[in-house]
Amino acid sequence: MTAFLVLLLAYTISQFDRGFLAMVAPDLGPDLGLAASDLALLSAGWFLAFAIGQVPTGLLLDRVGPRRTVAGFLVLAALGAGLLGLAQGFAEAAAAMALIGLGCAPALMGGLYLFGRSYPPERFAMLSSVMIGLGTSGDLLGSTPLALASHAFGWRTILVGLALVTLAAAGLVLWLIEDPPRLSDPSKGPTKTSIWRGFAEVARMRALWPVFPVVFVSYAVVIATRSLWVGSYLGAVHGLDPLQRGNGTLAMSAAMAAGAIGYGPLERLVRDPKRTALAGCLVTGLALSVLGLFGGSSTALAVVLLALTGAAGLSYGILMAHARRFFPAHLLGRGVAFMNIVFMGGAAAVQGLSAAFVLGTGGLAPDAVYGRLFLAYGLALLAATAVYAFAPRKPAFERPNAVDPGGMEPGPTPPPPACAPAAPGRGARA
Repeated sequence: MTAFLVLLLAYTISQFDRGFLAMVAPDLGPDLGLAASDLALLSAGWFLAFAIGQVPTGLLLDRVGPRRTVAGFLVLAALGAGLLGLAQGFAEAAAAMALIGLGCAPALMGGLYLFGRSYPPERFAMLSSVMIGLGTSGDLLGSTPLALASHAFGWRTILVGLALVTLAAAGLVLWLIEDPPRLSDPSKGPTKTSIWRGFAEVARMRALWPVFPVVFVSYAVVIATRSLWVGSYLGAVHGLDPLQRGNGTLAMSAAMAAGAIGYGPLERLVRDPKRTALAGCLVTGLALSVLGLFGGSSTALAVVLLALTGAAGLSYGILMAHARRFFPAHLLGRGVAFMNIVFMGGAAAVQGLSAAFVLGTGGLAPDAVYGRLFLAYGLALLAATAVYAFAPRKPAFERPNAVDPGGMEPGPTPPPPACAPAAPGRGARA
C-alpha cells in the first residue's frame, strides 16, 4: 500500500501538470504576451517532451527500477515548474513546459512496471485503472480549485508551490519505494540489450499493429479537449465566466476520474480488455462527434457531452492492459514505455495540429471553429476504433489452435514469470 500511495502521488502531480495550463491561461497568456496558438504549442511541447522521455524511462525501469527513475525525473519536473514561474516570454515558457513534461515521463510508468512485476497479468487492468482513476484527482485540482487559487495568489505563486510539492514527492519516492529484483533478458543478459533493440522488438510485434492507431488517437483527443480547449470553448461559445468555466472543467475531470476507476471493475466483469476498450472508444468517438455537431446549441448539452467524453475516454489503462499481454517479462519496462510513447506522441501531435487548425479558421465564429474541431476529433477516433476491432484479443500461445486475424504472425513465446512471489516489504505491496 505504501508503494501504491507514493507512486499515486507522483502520478497525481503528473496529471495536474498536464492540465493546469487550461486554467491559468487567461492570466498567463496576457502576462507573457501569448496568443491562443502559442498556448496550444506550449501544451503540445509538454506532451512531446513527455513522449520523448519514455525512451530513457523504459530502459531505466528495466535496468535500475522505478525508485531512482521516478525520483530523478521528478526533480526535473520541479525545476521546470520553478522556471515557468519565472518565465518572461514564450521561449522561457516553452523550455519550462518541456522540462515539466520530461520530468513527468515515468510518473505512471513506474507504477505500471511495479504492477507488472509483482502481480499476475489478470490483475494489471484493475490496478492500473485504480491508479489512473485516483490519479485523475490531479485534474480535479486543476479545475475549479486552481481557478480560485490562481485568482487569489497569482499563477506564478502557484508554479513555485508546485515545484516544492514535486521535490517533496521525489524525496518520498527515494525514501519509501523499493525496486523489485533485477530480471535479466534471457537471451542477451541484463546489460547487453541496446535501448533501441528493445523498443524495436516491441514495434515488430505485428499483433499490436492494429492497436497502435487507437492508442495514438484515443487519449490524445480527450486530453486535448480537457487540457487545452475546454475552458476557452465554454467561454467563447457559451459565454461562461472563469468560475463557471472551472465548474464545467471540473465536471469533465470528475467524470474522467470516475470513468478511469470504473474501467477496472468493468474489465473484470467482461473479462476481456479488448472488448472493454473497444466499447469505451466507440462511446467517446460518438460523444465528441455529437459535441461537434450540436454542442453549441446548449450549454447543458455541451457539459453533459464533455462529461461523457471524460467518463468513457480514459480507456488508457485498459488499452495498456491489452497490450501488456504481449510483452515478455524482460521487455516489460520498454513495452509499457513504448505504448506510452504512442499515447503521448499522439497527444503532442493532436495538440500541435489543433493549434494549426485554429489558426487556419480565424475567420469563422467560435461555435463553428470548435464544432469542426470536436467533430474531427470524434471521426478520427471512430476510424481508429474500426482498425482496433481487428486486433487479436490475446497472444497466439493463449489461443489454442487459433490464428491471428489478417494473417498476423503468432505472438511472442510465453513470457517467463515476471518475478518470484514478492517478498514482504514496502516495494512489494501496492
